[in-house]
Amino acid sequence: MAIGSDYTTQSAFNTNGIEGKNIGENKSVLGKDDFLKLLLVGLQNQDPTSPQDSDQILQQTSDLATLEASQNTNDALSNLSASMSSSTQFSTISSIGKMANTGGTGLILEDGKSIDFEIYFPESAKGGSIQITNSQGVLVETLDISDISKGTNKFHWSAQDKSGAPFEDGDYKIEAIYTTDSGTSKSAKFGVYPIEAVRFIGDEAEFKLGSSYVPLSAIQEIYNSEEV
Repeated sequence: MAIGSDYTTQSAFNTNGIEGKNIGENKSVLGKDDFLKLLLVGLQNQDPTSPQDSDQILQQTSDLATLEASQNTNDALSNLSASMSSSTQFSTISSIGKMANTGGTGLILEDGKSIDFEIYFPESAKGGSIQITNSQGVLVETLDISDISKGTNKFHWSAQDKSGAPFEDGDYKIEAIYTTDSGTSKSAKFGVYPIEAVRFIGDEAEFKLGSSYVPLSAIQEIYNSEEV
């Protein structure tokens, strides 16, 4: 015969009391109320002909007060920690929609392999180019662009010169110089993206920038787009 949830709940109440006060209590740990009960029981059962020393009673009372103060402090610190953690997470989530700057200006070329990368355009671009310079500031390649939509756009760099030879490994700076639909010349920096989402891995928050998630520790600055 199947046993429903109502039976299980009623059985627990019958065993532990109508109000269920004893359910889940850890009886191996004594609290301040237990010490107070022990002190009162000791006073009630003391030998009238040989009462307990008043100094000892005062010491026990003092110890009880110290225990209570310590417990209250621990509870207050736990509540404060939980409140701060909740406040930090709320503050992190409120960053969605803002801009994040990772502080990076380009890519690291390794083993001459081609690279896919993303650049955020705050507005659509009619035409322009992506300029790639090496660590010495020398322009090594220009990628032509046209009809770029507003938002994060993906690009591919073969990392090879005109003869097909791979460029040297190292750091390469990337910047887009483009013309808007209204004819205004502007630039878009690599490493700056809008925050689309936030997720939590353990105790650290990660922001979705483009198609990737970046940990908070790797972000240099967060700001409102209208501040730029």
